[in-house]
Amino acid sequence: MPANAPSHLRVEHLDEPLGIRVTAPRLSWRLPTGAADQQAYRITADTGWDTGWVESGQTLLVPYAGPPLTSAQRVQWRVQVRTDLGESEPSELGLFETGLLWAEDWQAVWIEPGEMPAGVPGARPAALLRYEFDVDRPVVSARLHATAQGLYEAFVNGQRAGDAELTPGWTQYDVRLQVQTIDVTGAVQVGRNALAVVLSDGWFRGQIGIVRAADQWGDRLAFLGQLHLTHDDGSVTVVGTGPGWASSTGHVLAADLIAGEQVDLRRLPRGWDTAGFADGWAPVTVVHHGYAGLVDSPAPPVRRVEELRPVSVTRLSTGAQLVDLGQGVNGWVRVTDLGPAGTTLTLTHGEWLGPDGDLTTDHLRPAVPFLPEPLPAGQVDRVVSAGVPGDVFEPRHTTHGFRYVRIEGHPGELTADDVRGVVVHTDLRRTGWFSSSDERIDRLHEAAVWSFRDNACDVPTDCPHRERAGWTGDWQLFVPTAAFLYDVAGFSTKWLWDVAADQWPDGTIANISPSARSEGREGPVAFLNGSAGWGDAVVIVPWELYRSYGDTAVLAELWPAMTRWLDRVERMARDQRHPARAAARPEPAPHERFLWDTGFHWGEWLVPGEDVGDFGAFVAADEGEVATAYYAHSAGLMARIAEVLGRPADADRYAGLAAEVRAAWQAEYLDDDGRLVPDTQADHVRALAFDLVPADLRPAVAERLVELVRKADTHLGTGFLATPYLLPVLADAGHLDVAYELLLSDTEPSWLTMIDRGATTVWERWDGVDADGVPHESLNHYSKGAVVSFLHRYTAGIELVEPAYRRFRVHPRPGGGLTSAEAAHESPYGRIESTWRVVDGRLRLRVVVPAGTEAAVVLPDGTTHSAGPGEHSYTSTLPEENAR
Repeated sequence: MPANAPSHLRVEHLDEPLGIRVTAPRLSWRLPTGAADQQAYRITADTGWDTGWVESGQTLLVPYAGPPLTSAQRVQWRVQVRTDLGESEPSELGLFETGLLWAEDWQAVWIEPGEMPAGVPGARPAALLRYEFDVDRPVVSARLHATAQGLYEAFVNGQRAGDAELTPGWTQYDVRLQVQTIDVTGAVQVGRNALAVVLSDGWFRGQIGIVRAADQWGDRLAFLGQLHLTHDDGSVTVVGTGPGWASSTGHVLAADLIAGEQVDLRRLPRGWDTAGFADGWAPVTVVHHGYAGLVDSPAPPVRRVEELRPVSVTRLSTGAQLVDLGQGVNGWVRVTDLGPAGTTLTLTHGEWLGPDGDLTTDHLRPAVPFLPEPLPAGQVDRVVSAGVPGDVFEPRHTTHGFRYVRIEGHPGELTADDVRGVVVHTDLRRTGWFSSSDERIDRLHEAAVWSFRDNACDVPTDCPHRERAGWTGDWQLFVPTAAFLYDVAGFSTKWLWDVAADQWPDGTIANISPSARSEGREGPVAFLNGSAGWGDAVVIVPWELYRSYGDTAVLAELWPAMTRWLDRVERMARDQRHPARAAARPEPAPHERFLWDTGFHWGEWLVPGEDVGDFGAFVAADEGEVATAYYAHSAGLMARIAEVLGRPADADRYAGLAAEVRAAWQAEYLDDDGRLVPDTQADHVRALAFDLVPADLRPAVAERLVELVRKADTHLGTGFLATPYLLPVLADAGHLDVAYELLLSDTEPSWLTMIDRGATTVWERWDGVDADGVPHESLNHYSKGAVVSFLHRYTAGIELVEPAYRRFRVHPRPGGGLTSAEAAHESPYGRIESTWRVVDGRLRLRVVVPAGTEAAVVLPDGTTHSAGPGEHSYTSTLPEENAR
């Protein structure tokens, strides 16, 4: 590629745009190295589209506007730019390929196994489906378009089709079902061919969530597949599901995402996925599910992204063998030594060890007030060996959250060469890094990264084992951090489409998306939906995506859902009063029409030292101070979103609403002396972060927050909602020293307590493992890991100013005894770097600014410098407390 050409061509938010169903896909590129700004661009494509020179600085998400696209069309394009450096060379070719765009493009029909796999949920076998067909002339391109009600794994002539896992992925199946387009050109041959599928329960009818509900979208499995073969003469042959397919069960005796997978390799019908297999199987059943709701995914697929060699394999006193990967992961293990024929291996997965040195899963058993008794933890796989050399056990129709695996039943001694940990999650592009002079801080950062990776398995989940649910509140807290570390634009957009699909007619946003029937408005816990801080994800997440990636389309797409949510909040605040407030003040004060104090709210959630004892009292509690704060915050964001979308009337309305709600919050929760009630760390943090208090009171509120921290012996007292904002508001209020003291605290509750007690992922609770070594609930929740954003934005100092980092600030704020730190972020425009080191009492800073952007560099001595594309070095004096 010429050095002065645009680079990093992308389509939508994808690096591999195969099978997209967008008829006007958006194109992006980066400017040549050193270019300060783009003055014009010219895009050409092999469809005949030529924009000519367009005077514009836009390099991100430029819509395709050429001739209408057709199904299964491969498009090559390139871009040329004019910048301050002059006219560039054309870029290298970019490409994208459409999937089946219209229902009439489908010739295949849905099929079900001839005999539906039966059994209790969690123990149902997988079905095997197969079909043979002839190819009479060479094939230059072969694409399999496939989806399922359940999980499918496809094979062509014994070769696995693609490398995506857990397809078709998890969506709100009532509305959206993803179709994968898979390149299988290398597997198709002239002559006889076989197309084969393993079909299991997955999310569609398998166990999901904390209540282990099953059959949430149906109680029958189905598969739809259509293979397009393009020949060397340009003709196309289509092979699809329908009559003539055969089905059976086989070696996969049970497959469930929560319970685990059971395989008997003695029952493997060897050769079943190749041509010439004499099956004698039952014919499939043709069913008519239609093609409505079939979609592509804006996110990368789930893949096996990494393999870990165990750090140890030890023999327990029970005779079982314990595998330690040294790291908590999401995925499974691959075992290559299965023992003699008939050997049954039982693999139990967990994330912590008990006092006897064996793994424990007691803390992963769901035990909540609305369940009569704790449910099984699941995460158990079994395999029976056939004694055939080369056989491998790798369960690809389940996943587990684990560090340790107990393997029972093996007669020999397993070694680290016999087992591999396979890390499975959405194959997101890494975009952010951090390191420092403090090894424990670096380990905390790595734990947060791993917790996100382990909970990015097609949807952003709370944990990879106990619940595995797409909790809205968790993602709205962590998405700014995630967007620095990884490209989560498509991943989040995919999930937001389900959030919108799950919205109730009255505007309620579900706690969890995709929302199963057991969690939805017809379920037994329907009253728990619609909480402040959780429902507000429908506003906050799109806004954060716009800030990080400059994508206005996600704002426009979610705008109707946002307005319905705010309409609901507005109605509840105006028309309802909390019973306790009504009893104490029978005549409502004027400001109460903007006070949101009814409905269920999770509140701050998991504050140190607080547990839900009386669940009824917890449900009935007045959380108006939290809910009204989020009401004001979301209304303010809506005003800004309306401005971006060119909706001035809406911008004015929501700005006015935000001001009224802010005034109501002040009237209710500031006393006559300007002090907050209730007097908690979390409420002071929120008051500062959401700009709820008058400007003249901010210093006093910050001082009181510091007093509360000191009163807790310099420990944090925040739970879910306020923790991401705690250190930033302290730093911004002039208490950087206190922020670093909290960050570096190593007594409970603190982040470093987790690290010192052996955590490799971030815990759900501050006391996830107590002083006695006993684990509690999930040890793999990313929410509290949002603290690492402080390391990116304050320690290293990379702060976004304009969307997509078109303009940004580098303002390192050393502290806590750190002598060096560095961070890098691959922004949509290119790589940003901030590296500093304290040498002889002075800070030496290196900054890298990508093409097409500009940075304001703020040094500890108070000076500010403007920096354009390229590498820059600075030296600054330090405040006395940092110079040592």
